[in-house]
Amino acid sequence: MPVDATSRGVKSAAAHRDPAARGRLGWLILALVLLWPMLQTSGFSLRPFFDASNLKVIGGFLAGFLPPETGAEFLGYLSQAMLETLAIATAGMALAFALAAPLSYLASGAARERVTLNPVARGLLTVLRGIPELVWALVFVRVFGLGPAAGVLALGLTYGGMLAKVYAEILESTDPAPARALAACGAGRLPALLYGLLPQAAKELTSYTVYRWECAIRASVVMGFVGAGGLGQLMDQAMKMLNGGEAASILLAFMLLVAAADLLSWWLRRALDTRPAARALPFGWRTAAFLTAFCAGLWGSLRLLDMDLAALFTPDAAQSMGDFVRGFFPPDLSQPWLLKVLKGIWETLAISIVGTLLAAGAGLLLALPRWRTPWNAVLNILRSVPELVWATITALAVGLGPFAGALALALHTTGVLGRLYAEALQNAPEAPALALRLGGSSRLLAFCYGTLPGAAPQLLAYTLYRWEMNIRMAAILGFVGAGGLGQLLYFELSLFHYAQASTVILAMLLLSIAVDWSSAALRRAMR
Repeated sequence: MPVDATSRGVKSAAAHRDPAARGRLGWLILALVLLWPMLQTSGFSLRPFFDASNLKVIGGFLAGFLPPETGAEFLGYLSQAMLETLAIATAGMALAFALAAPLSYLASGAARERVTLNPVARGLLTVLRGIPELVWALVFVRVFGLGPAAGVLALGLTYGGMLAKVYAEILESTDPAPARALAACGAGRLPALLYGLLPQAAKELTSYTVYRWECAIRASVVMGFVGAGGLGQLMDQAMKMLNGGEAASILLAFMLLVAAADLLSWWLRRALDTRPAARALPFGWRTAAFLTAFCAGLWGSLRLLDMDLAALFTPDAAQSMGDFVRGFFPPDLSQPWLLKVLKGIWETLAISIVGTLLAAGAGLLLALPRWRTPWNAVLNILRSVPELVWATITALAVGLGPFAGALALALHTTGVLGRLYAEALQNAPEAPALALRLGGSSRLLAFCYGTLPGAAPQLLAYTLYRWEMNIRMAAILGFVGAGGLGQLLYFELSLFHYAQASTVILAMLLLSIAVDWSSAALRRAMR
């Protein structure tokens, strides 16, 4: 009898053992082995957070942010900077759209008669979106001087590449039958595109454009740190002068601007969800109204920025730009410099991976509570503060170097991933977790084996997407001393070593392409 009881106990324990536990443990050990060199490179350490002197410095710095500056003169400058940031984002998006419209047509299967241009157009798009907008801004500031023109041009190039890539994918996924029917009836290529493809894709195209405009507002703030105008330039001045009150007011203004852009973006996307009535316009009245409003905003933005667009395309400007660009060729490919660049690539990769993984863990924890209101406020604050501002703060806590960059990425990305994770967990099937709870499992086990597996593909997809974004941001956090390729580029451009800077920019581009390819391969493997 005791033997039988023992046998039944062993069988019961075996029945309740997770059959996949050994495999998960093996993958966890492999991940730790691969992650350990990244942690070492990033300088990961918890010691600075328990150092009394560090905590005192951070506390004093944060205390300087209170109370925010509310002087009438400063608020006037702040209002002007907010409008300038909005204008830079709008004008930059207009330039991006002007580039994306023809390039997306050439890069997509819609240009079958010009298929030879397809790889050329796709290669150009890879270059445009592979180089971060802050790098473009830094280059344009050197050519055109301080001011919003550099920010508008930088946004136009980078976001033009992003928009064109997504536009091409949307057009390729659209049913071609209506366009072919119109072409068979004698319609030209342009009418077939306007009335055959665009009516089907108008909602997605407009929705993505609105989303990118929202992102452009955040990007325009970041570009101000290299002298491209707007709130970022005002923030950079406040931080360098250690004026915490002004910095706090600028951060609050930026959060309000981002919240207003989020609200407007949400309202526009919701309006697009409503099926329009029969119409003669190929886009529908809502899209036409959006384009009209955008054109009005663009006109106001150009007037506010007071940009002399003609001056950017004069022979003198072209000659100046040509002389500047020629200085970047040929790139410095000497062995000592290539070794420094390789070290910068490794640091940048470590910053992006460690920062993304820290954010994934923190974001998942903040996504779990059912009472969402206070946690959503925390997530909104985290993602509203630009990474470069976080890097300035984290550098005080842990010193200059890659760990400050990894922490800055982690703080900002936690706000992004936490919101996305919460939505994914809420949309996961409830039946498996409920069945486990009714079977006597604890809440933790029901979540781990019931809810999490259903949401895991979406969570992993979001994490990989943010890693793609973070590798670009990690490459420029060095502008404020956070290591990696950005620090190398900032030093070389400051010393007018353009051949060395060219090598760093090429490394950024190749690293971005490699990460995009790796992320896409991982997403395909998950399907």
